[in-house]
Formats: sequence, C-alpha cells, structure tokens
Amino acid sequence: MAAPKKGRSASAQSKPGRSLALILIAIVGLTAGMFASGHTTPRLGIDLAGGTSITLEAKSDQGSAINKANMDTAVEIMNRRVNGLGVSEAEVQTQGSRNIIVNIPKGTNSEKAREQVGTTAKLYFRPVLAQEATGSAAASPSASPSGSSSASPSPSASASGTGEKATSSSSPSASATSQGRAVTDALKADSTPSASASAKASSSASPSASASSGAAVTADDAALQAKYAALDCSKESVRAKTGEKVKPEDTTVACGEIDKVWYKYLLGPAAVDGTEVDKAQAVYDTQTAAGWQVTMDFNKSGAKKFATITGQLAQNTQPQNEFGIVLDGNVVSSPYVSSSITGGQAQISGSFTQEEAQDLANMLSYGALPLSFQEQSVTTVTAALGGDQLHAGLLAGAIGLLLVVIYLVAYYRGLALIALASLLVSAALTYVLMALLGPAIGFALNLPAVCGAIVAIGITADSFIVYFERVRDEIREGRTLRPAVERAWPRARRTILVSDFVSFLAAAVLFIVTVGKVQGFAFTLGLTTVLDVVVVFFFTKPLMTLIARRKFFASGHKWSGLDPKSLGAQPPLRRTRRPGGPAAGPVETKEA
Repeated sequence: MAAPKKGRSASAQSKPGRSLALILIAIVGLTAGMFASGHTTPRLGIDLAGGTSITLEAKSDQGSAINKANMDTAVEIMNRRVNGLGVSEAEVQTQGSRNIIVNIPKGTNSEKAREQVGTTAKLYFRPVLAQEATGSAAASPSASPSGSSSASPSPSASASGTGEKATSSSSPSASATSQGRAVTDALKADSTPSASASAKASSSASPSASASSGAAVTADDAALQAKYAALDCSKESVRAKTGEKVKPEDTTVACGEIDKVWYKYLLGPAAVDGTEVDKAQAVYDTQTAAGWQVTMDFNKSGAKKFATITGQLAQNTQPQNEFGIVLDGNVVSSPYVSSSITGGQAQISGSFTQEEAQDLANMLSYGALPLSFQEQSVTTVTAALGGDQLHAGLLAGAIGLLLVVIYLVAYYRGLALIALASLLVSAALTYVLMALLGPAIGFALNLPAVCGAIVAIGITADSFIVYFERVRDEIREGRTLRPAVERAWPRARRTILVSDFVSFLAAAVLFIVTVGKVQGFAFTLGLTTVLDVVVVFFFTKPLMTLIARRKFFASGHKWSGLDPKSLGAQPPLRRTRRPGGPAAGPVETKEA
C-alpha cells in the first residue's frame, strides 16, 4: 500500500537538480538585467550618499490657519508627491510650528522633486477669459497654444474619454455670445496696436456685461487689464510673482507653458477647488489609440460644480471654452470642453507623453495643500556622518556574521557548508534585487535598511537550523540519512513558513504605518524574508537531497554533523527466528 507514496518520494528525490537549476537561472537572469540596466550598485539614501535638503515655511495668505492639523496634512501630501509609488526614501517632516524639511537623496531627480515640493499653492480650476503667447513667441505668426496634435489649442476634457477635439480656431470671434469674448478682444486691443476694428467694437460691450457670468471685467478691473497687457511670462522673475496673494474668488492673471512656449492667461474666479478631486491617474487609451490621458474623479460637490462650469464653458469658443488648472499661480494645463461633463468623471486628452500625463495626474492628486509655502533654503547634505555610521554598522554585521559562521562550523560541521552556501545565494539575490529596485521603484538603501538586511541574516540562518535539527531528530530515531531528509522536510517546512509569515506580516504593518527611514527597514526586512522562503525551498532542500547521496554524509562521518553515535541515535530493533521454532522475542543487537 505504501508503494505509490515511496515511488513519488523517490521521484522527488531523484530530481533536485531542477530546483537548483531554476534558482541558478534566476540569479543569472537578474544579474544580467542588472548589468544591462547599468545600475550595478544599490541607490543610497540621503544619510549614506548625501542629497538635497529643502526648508519650506508656511504662509497664512490663503485664509487657512497654520496649525498642527494643516501642517500634518501638508507633510502627508508632500511625502506622497516626492515618494510617488516607490520607495525613494525621501523624508518630509515638520520642524517647529511653521517649517517643513524635505530631504531628497542623491541619485533621485532632485530638481524635479524640488519642483513637485516647491509647487505648494492650492489647486484650482478657473475659467479662461483670455490667453496669448508672450515674449518672443508673441511676435511669431506661427505661435499657437497647441496642446495636441490636432488644430485645437489645448488638450480636451471629456466625459466619455474619446479625446474629441474642438473644431474652432484660436483666433478671437466677435460673434461669441460669452461676455468673456468681449473682454478678450478688449485686452487684445489694448495690448496689440494692430488689433482689428471689430475687436475694438466688441470690447465696448464689456462695461454693461453682467458680472454673474464670471467672465466679464468691469471698469474697476482696469488695473488687472493693465497687468495682463504688461505681463511677460517668458521671464522667470515675473512668473514667480503671478500667484502671490490671490484669493479663490478673485479674477487673476497666470502663466503657463505649452510646447516650450510661455502663455499668459486671464482667469476668472475659481469654479472648482483641487480638494474636490478624489483621484487622478495617467492611463493609456488602447481602444481609440488616443495615447496618454489623465482621468479625474470628483467628489459629490466637485462633480456638481464641474458640471456647472463645463456647461457654461461649452457654449463659448476658444479660449473661453477652456478651464485653467492653476497650481501656485501657474497654469499646468488648460483643456477645453465641448459639452457639459456630468457624473463626476472627466478625462484630459492631448499629445501627452507618459511623463507629462503622470506629472499632471500627480499634481491633480496631491496638489491641494491646506497652506501655501515659501522656499526658505536649499542645501546640499554630505554623507560623512552616515558613511561613518555605515562603516560601524557593516563592521558590527561582519562580526555578527563571523560568529554565526563559527557557531555553525563548530556545531553542525559539514552541514555548515550548506548553510553558508544558502547564505551566499540569499545575499546574491538580495544585492541584485536592491540594485534593480533602485531605478524600478526608487528604492534607496539607508542605514535602517542596512540594519534590516543584517537582521535578515539571523532569520535566514534560523530557517536552516530548523531543517537541520529536524533531520538530526530523524537520525536519532534510527533512520538513515536519505529517508531522514525527506521525512524531516514537511515538519520543518511548516515551521519555516509560519516563522517567515510572522516576520513578513510585521514588516508589512511597519511599512504601511510608518514613513521615511523606518519604511526602508521594513521594506528590506520584508524582501529578505520572502527571499528566505525562496532559498530554503529551491536551494537548501534540494542541496540536502543531493548531499544525502554522498558517502561522506550518508555514512555518518564524524565531521559531517550527522554522526548517529554523536547524536545519540538508538539502534534499530530487529527480530530473529530460531531454526525450526517460533519467532523469538526482540533481541538487542550490537551497534554497527
């Protein structure tokens, strides 16, 4: 009855080379990928490699109180901005009651991260009243605010996600029914001496326009008209001041860059607040081949407001059918609409690259800070102190590893070779994966992460010890090595899986509830715990099966670590039969 089971065991024992070949192929493949990517060393965190430290000071010019709740919310949003989806190990923390410190490790795109953090104003959706190129681009007849591959001047926003483009041109139309058209023509007439007479004629209608439309500019706005006429967004010093002390209910001016050309905008009062965007993400449209798009989901109040403003804008011609997405006084996108967008969902389509779509989605998702911030200082952080700590930590780890090796050799003798080989395989996999995860998800190795890797040595060694002791227990019961290896594995496997599951669960919880450097420790601990399971199943166990066939170990040599005599094994009980008589009772035989 036991024959089928023995047959399966024999088959399993006869092919341990498959598992060893599989893990060898994995190591070779990952190593080849590491060299092919050009990232042969793990990225280091700011405490080991240095980096950039940015100090931001909170300002109360937007009507929000500077308190702990708002500061904590700002820290959380900034942390998600700079860390994105990966583990880039950037640190965002408060200092005092008004300052936030952002540490960006070397190797990260610090300039881009600085832009993400420095863009700290609230996010608003404002209707576009006027728009034109500035600087040298204004004199070029070919300059047009084209945000897509079609003739439309901006990316389009739609509810269906079809990427429908408007057919109207970017030239002003005197027949526009919107009050904003009169304003646009008036401003162009003021700022452009060669403006047409029809544009000037239409501007005369603006003083009598109803302010309820949100598009008219009255005589009291002469200063704003003059500011718009004089605005030159090609100058960085001018762009830096456009969003200062602007309230949501104000009509304002702003700057925006499209296809490397700077445009100036006249914008109406904020119609939707950025806090009313539940989620935004970059997606690739595979159905209509429209390319990269940005999808937005609004909350209940935001959906209602967005439907209202898009319904009003859809009745106008460009640029009055556009809404400007304004962040820190800059228009990051100005999509146009052709119909009212209801249902709380919208898509922005255009000639986006993947990076542009992801940047816009990131701003929409994390752009609504409760406070505005001003950049106080940007300093370069050296890694001198972290380097000394790293050397001390590595020295402590090396001493600990040496003590573990001495213990394994002294106690397990020949079996120590299997443990050391398994540790080397685990170390190789850990190193290669850390090197690959740097460019893949932004993982950076900091001091706590190094500690997590050192702790993992003990976890990995513990798994080997559990298996070795199970095998030795089987030998103590009188079994030979080959069946002992197979009988010990199921019980050892359960113990190893339970132990590693507890370690991984602790690492996962720690990663979720913490930020910054502690996340690096948790991530490394979780990664090495998973690798421990892989190594034990695909390397240690098959290697034990192979060495059980070698005479040195199978015969129980005293230096093999599996000597039955030194383990106190009980000799097997045998029955003898007297010649011609009944079976005799048990007779204890001498030990071979």
